[in-house]
Amino acid sequence: METKQKYAIGLDFGTDSCRALIVDVGNGKERATGVSFYPRWKAGLYCDAQSNRYRQHPLDYIEAMKDAVHIAVSQLSPEETKTICGVCFDTTGSTPALTDASGTPLALLPEFREEPDAMFVLWKDHTAVREAEQINVLVKKLGADYLMYEGGTYSSEWVWSKVLHIINTNEKVKNAAYSWVEHCDWITGLVTGNTIPEKMFRSRCAAGHKAMWHERWGLPSSDFLKELNPHLAEMRLHLYSETYTSGTCAGHLTTEWAEQLGIPAGIAVSVGAIDAHMGAVGASIAPKVLTRIIGTSTCDIMVAEKDEIGDRCIEGICGQVDGSVLPGYIGFEAGQSAFGDIYAWFKNILSWPLKFISDEKVKQQIQDNILSELTDAAQRSTPSINSAVALDWMNGRRTPDANQNVKGIIAGLTLGSSAPDIYRTLVEATAFGSRRIVEHMQSQGLHIESVNAIGGISKKAPFVMQTLANVMNMPIRVIRSEQACALGAAMFAAVAAGIYPDISKAILHMGSDIEAEYLPDPEHVERYDALYRKYLELAKLAEKIN
Repeated sequence: METKQKYAIGLDFGTDSCRALIVDVGNGKERATGVSFYPRWKAGLYCDAQSNRYRQHPLDYIEAMKDAVHIAVSQLSPEETKTICGVCFDTTGSTPALTDASGTPLALLPEFREEPDAMFVLWKDHTAVREAEQINVLVKKLGADYLMYEGGTYSSEWVWSKVLHIINTNEKVKNAAYSWVEHCDWITGLVTGNTIPEKMFRSRCAAGHKAMWHERWGLPSSDFLKELNPHLAEMRLHLYSETYTSGTCAGHLTTEWAEQLGIPAGIAVSVGAIDAHMGAVGASIAPKVLTRIIGTSTCDIMVAEKDEIGDRCIEGICGQVDGSVLPGYIGFEAGQSAFGDIYAWFKNILSWPLKFISDEKVKQQIQDNILSELTDAAQRSTPSINSAVALDWMNGRRTPDANQNVKGIIAGLTLGSSAPDIYRTLVEATAFGSRRIVEHMQSQGLHIESVNAIGGISKKAPFVMQTLANVMNMPIRVIRSEQACALGAAMFAAVAAGIYPDISKAILHMGSDIEAEYLPDPEHVERYDALYRKYLELAKLAEKIN
């Protein structure tokens, strides 16, 4: 097993940017990185927060990918560049787009280049709430098994809801749509020259967690889809029955894309996956370890031995899929629909008067300091049973029991409540939501002995992380890698390239270590137990009024 001077590339397509990470496959050293923001997304194009519409143009992905890879490769010598042996992609999910018969997203066709419904529908797009309910009602009506391994509830954040919404509301796009594709599958197909919908390698991770795929039945039946919309049944003919775990070689980098990216042609391209699942691998996930990917939202990932789970179905989560994280293990997903987005929302609320300031430099300086000043003030206060309490459902609820109709609440405010008090309440709300997920998973028989954290907030927000440890009453370890999702992707690229026989060996040699650990403060734990009970009561109330 020769690994000397070989490198793999992990490409992480996040909500705002693409990150390229070049990793030494022998020891996991992160040799070079490049980050490129999506230009159209950054300009706010094709999105409408009021209607919960969030769309991304495929050109954003293409342009940012090329830019990020070039930035990273520019840090290597020509000799080092020649040793790159594989590449793998992770993306947000579910982030699908409708395609033509060649597998081209419709937004890349001239007639649809400015049509949001022809673009990729970002994970946090909630325009398909009604369609998700249609799916849930039909599953219940027919007594179908399709949600057995999806936690029991289908979400508006997932592919069938989104595709159904578009073909229900946009006749022109519907008539042009031949099939659909998840972002992680399309970008892999693009660089290997294999985008034909019926032939493209499809990720087990995306298919199992988001598309109701299971090895027992494949995708939902044509009869089931036809009852939702006949066009869905037609699309099913142009989709897939087989799926593949990451680490499987999906093909090799074409000469065209090698030239555009500036890396060797013919290198292995691994089957991709959803970013959180790749991040869990980058964080060296193992049974009984909960990996939390903490950013604009959160994803909670676990794995368990097949023998431990048997035929049990874990209810109220975002799916359990054989091989979605580690081949040979059952992967579990849960999470919160908003986390850092809630802090950003509050910052934007406070920033509203700044629009009257003409000096852009001064305005930006104030905006940049708002959260740090709020944090400094908030962490000087002490939680008590009389504190305000908030519900972290500003973007709906992902787990437990997905429901995008519920709304956030802040209760217990007085005329004495300050901005730092409210900010602290919001931080506590996201921590309470996290605890609720852990308790739910434990109640379903999943064993959680420790928590690992990755993502921007885990690195940049010690106050948030300490609050999480206090509320959850368990240690939280922060993984050192700045790009854990891309690191996980690079590990799978090394497996696809034949450097390692399986991902467990890649993790052993390439895994990141622990950077920091947050331990619960016993005094705060007791206070937060009382506040958490108020949070649970508020959640019950919210269910009734939403």
